[in-house]
Amino acid sequence: MQQALNLGLAPGEDNEAFWRRVAAVGADWLEGRGAAVRDAVLLLPFAQQIAPARRAWLAHGGWQPRITTSRSLASALGPTALAAPDQLSGDAAIDAFTADRLLAEQSWVQPLKRSSPRDYRVALARLVDTAHALARAAAQVPPLQRAAFMDAARQRLSALDAGPGLLERALAQVALAWVASDERRPATDTLFALRPSAWIWLRAGGPDPLVQALLAGDVPALCLNADLDLDQAWAGYTPAARVEEAVAPDFETLAQQTATAVVQHLNAGRRPVALLAQDRVVIRRVRALLARQGVPMHDETGWTLATTPAAAALMALLRAALAGGAVDDWLAWLKSALAAGWNAEGLAGLESRCRRFGWRQAAQLDAATLPPAVSAAWQRARRQLEPLAGGARTLGGWLAAMGQALSGLTPLAEVEGGEALLETLWISRNPWAGSAHEAALAQTRLRPDEFLAWVDDTLEAAQFEPTEEAGAVAVVITPLARAMLRPFSAVVLPGADAATLGPVNPQAGLLADADAAALGLPSLAERREAEGFSFAQLLRAPVLTLLRCAFAGAEPLPASPLLERLAGAAARSGQGLHEWRDGRELLTPPGQPQHRAAADADGRLPAALSASAIDALRNCPYQFFSRVLLGLREADELEQEPDKRDYGTWLHAVLKRFHDSRNGGDDDLALRAAAEAELAWLDAADFLPFSAAFERLRPLYLAWLVEAEAGGQRFAAGEVDRDCQPFDAPLDALTLRGRIDRIDDAAGKTWLLDYKTGDAKGLKEKLAAPLEDTQLATYALLMGAEPGLQAAYLVLDDGKGIALLPHADISNTALALRGGLQADLMAVRDGAPLPALGEGKVCDYCEARGLCRKDDWV
Repeated sequence: MQQALNLGLAPGEDNEAFWRRVAAVGADWLEGRGAAVRDAVLLLPFAQQIAPARRAWLAHGGWQPRITTSRSLASALGPTALAAPDQLSGDAAIDAFTADRLLAEQSWVQPLKRSSPRDYRVALARLVDTAHALARAAAQVPPLQRAAFMDAARQRLSALDAGPGLLERALAQVALAWVASDERRPATDTLFALRPSAWIWLRAGGPDPLVQALLAGDVPALCLNADLDLDQAWAGYTPAARVEEAVAPDFETLAQQTATAVVQHLNAGRRPVALLAQDRVVIRRVRALLARQGVPMHDETGWTLATTPAAAALMALLRAALAGGAVDDWLAWLKSALAAGWNAEGLAGLESRCRRFGWRQAAQLDAATLPPAVSAAWQRARRQLEPLAGGARTLGGWLAAMGQALSGLTPLAEVEGGEALLETLWISRNPWAGSAHEAALAQTRLRPDEFLAWVDDTLEAAQFEPTEEAGAVAVVITPLARAMLRPFSAVVLPGADAATLGPVNPQAGLLADADAAALGLPSLAERREAEGFSFAQLLRAPVLTLLRCAFAGAEPLPASPLLERLAGAAARSGQGLHEWRDGRELLTPPGQPQHRAAADADGRLPAALSASAIDALRNCPYQFFSRVLLGLREADELEQEPDKRDYGTWLHAVLKRFHDSRNGGDDDLALRAAAEAELAWLDAADFLPFSAAFERLRPLYLAWLVEAEAGGQRFAAGEVDRDCQPFDAPLDALTLRGRIDRIDDAAGKTWLLDYKTGDAKGLKEKLAAPLEDTQLATYALLMGAEPGLQAAYLVLDDGKGIALLPHADISNTALALRGGLQADLMAVRDGAPLPALGEGKVCDYCEARGLCRKDDWV
């Protein structure tokens, strides 16, 4: 009783005219069959097509059929039965827990669970995906044929007993058994029981197994086939669409050209414009560019809930509480939208101290040693997260604790994405009694790391669609399939390349492509064909702009096969695609040459100097100006992984602890104990490379120490803070401060030692020109530059053993340094400029390079 009619393309017909043709053909067919129009049903592929279809029937006059989609119609005819415990709920995050319980008694999967928890989680996700797909496939089968479908599926999935893919096949069988054990009737069963006067199906985007099953019944049915053959698009006539194409050299140019094309269409009076979200990365950039121009947009695709400000703030809070206590995580959530309005001064002070002292773990912070404002901020932060402290608990218990931790903070509902997040994570809603969701929340026990992973996975899987402002929408961001047959005045598709348009990803579940096709699920070929049908429908728009990038990084990126088929069809008809022209004008701003910078300190000097400040003055006066006089600093990163600088700081502390605690016993044991004590505040796993370096250094240092002490050299003090006022009037109030790594006594002489963990070669070159050395000379000034004073670099980690590199004449060098500084500082005091030298390696790592604009000098 089913008839089919191919609509195809009509010369000069746009989407509005197409819908009028659908209404006319459908009304004539119903009249010819003697079927009541008001009792007929017109099924469409997507809900977005309902409005233009209704407008067309209204313009045609008379009664309208029921215009809907199969999913909307099934929902309207009756509610979906509630999922009971251990039944499929349709919520992937909850069904994963049910799947875990189903596999608990399966011995064949336990080795995977023990050996690789991450792989096991992936297997659970694929099991849930497969179960959902099989449930959809079963729902599109008529009720009387469902038992036969299940039998055929069991036979298909049990055909392979050994070989590659055995685990996947076994998991797929579990998914099928899970679906088969569900006694609920699918919502689509109401469709098979419905008896309209006639079915009319508008086919667009490929076949629909559910609708095809409905039309195979005894009710009169008409299939209006709107799918187009892309290779025959220009057969006999020219489509209504003007097809434009352009190739961009790189990603940023592609995004700018896309935004330009949209604005050009709007300026030409074409509204609304469809911006197809084929490449989401490009679309995010284009959206930002259009927002700058105030273009009103509506995004039908949304984005991952995990990328919203609310999700970012919540995950920062949870990582601080559950991910090991890294200071970075604590600062991230204290700076997030949740902590808005907290003690800003205390938070800034907390971050400053953490960076200054290199604290990476929250356990290193002692509230009693912090300044009052900082201590108050830190204690409040710890109290806020106390509800999340502890071990494993039920999922419901975790969610309740998370709700307590969020109390007193900025309400999540006021942050973008907050309401959707609260609903997705079951914080703002409660499950129905006796439902699968209630069982999952009450029965599932999770460790802290498992709960953190569950929240992360749940937010990644959920979609967020922002609330749009009321008013006329100029641009609609939508997927390719949902753009079909909608009354857009123009369509812009960025990403018409071989990597973005045309390729189809394999099935996400456990079924092979042949198995999926046999069970009524779309195969790769069918999905590829459906994308081709969706692309061909764009030819019904007045203007179609196709943009693509010529390169993916350094690799050439060819055009999409669909674009090549379209161009081939145009060429065979003696026509071709139009070249899109960028209407922007290239503006070249006038040059603004920069001359060598020179700062004016206005006679100001610091109250105190350090060795690093003296180095800055000698290296580059402008660097001295920015670092010392202005106090500008780059904030140190609170990285998780320690670096060579951290190793040096740790090694200084180890050697001081070792020498302070020596009591004539086993030096090797004492050095080991000192290292372990200083390692208590560090992550042993992250510090492992440096621990290994210390193991190589330890016997070398002890051997050197024995030799040095045999020559009469003895450790006197370590990490000694000293200050002095070495300058003459009028600079006699200027203080020199520093910390001497080590002071030794040797036969009545004082040795000043500076520990180094770098290469000895560079230090030897520095000592070859003693007046260029600042560090040891500063040490000598701090000790009064007494005659007979000795100074040396003690190289600890050169790879060739311990090396003592003495300075030839440290007292005279220190006095020469003082004289030079006296003259330089007097010149600054008298108003001499502080020029940027811009020479040598100093510039390569100078944080003031952006201030002096060295790269822009003429």
